[in-house]
Amino acid sequence: MALPLWWEGLGEEWRQALGVAAVLLWLALVVLLALQTRARWPQRAEWSRKVLHIGTGPVVLIAWGLGIQRWIALPAAAAVTVAAALNHRFRLLPAVEDVGRASYGTVAYGAAITTLLALFWPQRSDAVAAGVLVMACGDGLAGLLGASIASPSWTIAGQRKSLLGTSAMGLVSLAVLAALRLALQAGGGLGPSLPALVAIAAVAMLLEQFALLGIDNLAVPVAVGLLWSLLGAQA
Repeated sequence: MALPLWWEGLGEEWRQALGVAAVLLWLALVVLLALQTRARWPQRAEWSRKVLHIGTGPVVLIAWGLGIQRWIALPAAAAVTVAAALNHRFRLLPAVEDVGRASYGTVAYGAAITTLLALFWPQRSDAVAAGVLVMACGDGLAGLLGASIASPSWTIAGQRKSLLGTSAMGLVSLAVLAALRLALQAGGGLGPSLPALVAIAAVAMLLEQFALLGIDNLAVPVAVGLLWSLLGAQA
């Protein structure tokens, strides 16, 4: 991503500090929105969790766009994952965890982001963005729509899945990947071919079906990031 001239003119320390501040500000706004959602619709516990789920995705774009370095991004993601694990255990922020079922989804989500950063950041930041944004947008909207609008459904390992939610996962994932590919090409980069994008979205949709204990929050982003990196290198 191209940075504005005023940003390039700052010293490296200032750029990193302001980048971290931007990420923290965004996360604070997302958490505030989730808490307000929980207060406004207490009977819809899943909504506040999905606000966090979807809102976390753009953090990767902010970090990528502002050039946050690996030595900051990776420990920060690991710390957030530890915080998510503590919250899961002690319910410090009920808006994150109280969804009426056993799930380690938030912890798995943090672990997925940490894993992608360890594998690809910053040389293949696009692969990190692909994995996280598919999970944030695709799975997030699938969960909201599938739970809110009736459609044919089935159960896998005790987890209800619906036709609407599954379709949303596939279509939104494909749209996110296509948008990321266009953004890369606009900057002179490469991305997977369109047939490859369809295949990656299909894999994400399939893995999302296996959501026991929230394990899909780890499997989907890591698989998408790996496939994006592999297929993009061949584009």
